[in-house]
Amino acid sequence: MQKQPWRRATVARLAGKIILVTGAASGLGAAMSTKFIAEGARVLLTDINAAGAAAKAAELGANAASFGHDVTDPAQWEAALAFAEATFGGLHILVNNAGVGDGGTVEETTFETWHKVHRIDLDSVFYGCKLALPLMAATCARDNQHGSILNISSIAGVIAGHNMAAYNSAKAGVRHLTKSVALHCAKRRYNINCNSIHPVFVDTPILNNLTGAMGREEGLAKLGRQVPLGRVGEPDDIAWGAVYLVSDEAKFVTGHGLFIDGGISAQ
Repeated sequence: MQKQPWRRATVARLAGKIILVTGAASGLGAAMSTKFIAEGARVLLTDINAAGAAAKAAELGANAASFGHDVTDPAQWEAALAFAEATFGGLHILVNNAGVGDGGTVEETTFETWHKVHRIDLDSVFYGCKLALPLMAATCARDNQHGSILNISSIAGVIAGHNMAAYNSAKAGVRHLTKSVALHCAKRRYNINCNSIHPVFVDTPILNNLTGAMGREEGLAKLGRQVPLGRVGEPDDIAWGAVYLVSDEAKFVTGHGLFIDGGISAQ
C-alpha cells in the first residue's frame, strides 16, 4: 500500500471561538485575524483606522466584523466589547496587538512621545485586560470554552536599545503585566490563560520609521543583518505563533513570553 504524504490536519483549531483583535486593519493584526478565521473563529477586527478595519473584515467574509476603536480610551473599549457581545454573543479571546514604534534616546524622547507610546503600547493593554475579563469569564463559563488573552509585546521588551527608551519601557511593561494577568486568572480559576509574543523586526508598517529614510528594501536588509537568521520576520511567522497560544492546544501555557525573533535573543 502506497504511503500517503504527510498533510496538515483539517480540524479547525479555533472552531467556536470568538476573538477580538486590536490594530487589525493591517500588519500583524490583519495577519492574525486572517489565520484565526481560517482556523474556524469569528473575529472582531478593531482599529483606530475604522475604514481599514472594515475593508479587511469585508475581505475576510461573514465570520469577520469591524469596529472603529481608539485603544487609549476606556469608553471605546467598553463600546467595542459591547459590540462583540451584540454581534457574536460574547468573547473568548482577546488579542492586544495595537501599537506604535516611536524611537529616541532617553534625552531625545519628548514628554509627548513618552506618554503617547505608553498610552498606546501599554495603557491600552491594561484597559483591554481589565475591561474584557468579565465578559470573557462569563462567555467561557457559559460555553464551557477555554479562553485566552494574547498581548503582542516585542523582543525590545526583553533586549534594550540605546535609541528606544519609550518603546523598550512600554513593551517591557507589557511583558510583566501579562504575567500578572496570568496569575490573576489562574487564582480566580477563570479558565483563561494570558501570554505574550515578542517579535523581532517584522515586515509591517510599524517599520516605516526605520526604513523610510533609506528605502524599504535597503532598510529591511539592514535590519535583517542584525538577526541571526539573516532576515526580518514575515507577519505569518507571528500569526502562526498566535494561533497556537490562543488555541486549546496551549491551555496549560500561561504567563509565558514566546520569542519569535530569528534567534536574536540567543546571542
